[in-house]
Amino acid sequence: MNLIEWEQDAHILWQYTVLFLLAAAPWMDVSIVVPLGIVWGLSPFSVGITAFLGNFLLILLLGLFFRQFSVWRAKRRMEKGITTPTKKETRSRQIWEKYGIPGLALLAPILVGTDIAAVLALTFGSSRRHVIGWMTVSLAIWTILFAVGSIYGFSFLNLI
Repeated sequence: MNLIEWEQDAHILWQYTVLFLLAAAPWMDVSIVVPLGIVWGLSPFSVGITAFLGNFLLILLLGLFFRQFSVWRAKRRMEKGITTPTKKETRSRQIWEKYGIPGLALLAPILVGTDIAAVLALTFGSSRRHVIGWMTVSLAIWTILFAVGSIYGFSFLNLI
């Protein structure tokens, strides 16, 4: 049974639970989760709220537990022999240096992802409060944009 067949048979509460968990996963972002929930035929408003809350939870946890995460990440990078910044880290650093935390937060969902941007902003020395605040604002804006874009885009393509 593939994901589409499961979605058609699953109870609506399970569908929103899966969306929430996907949004809270470190590698997923509202740019993926919102269109997915809308193409499943779920309420765009509820999908937006669910995706926002899941991704916000991840940002909040990263902000609160950054020190522990940073130690774990450094150890993991050393074990893998990674000594230079990745392309996403380099791109994030350039944005952060040019536009600061507001610019990084607002561009993150389309360039590197909110979770990576939050970790990097904290690594670059931004305050936890500013990172969580700006990432929340950015997440709200992008959630709305992806919901509206998905509704119009999928209806233009006759997918919903």
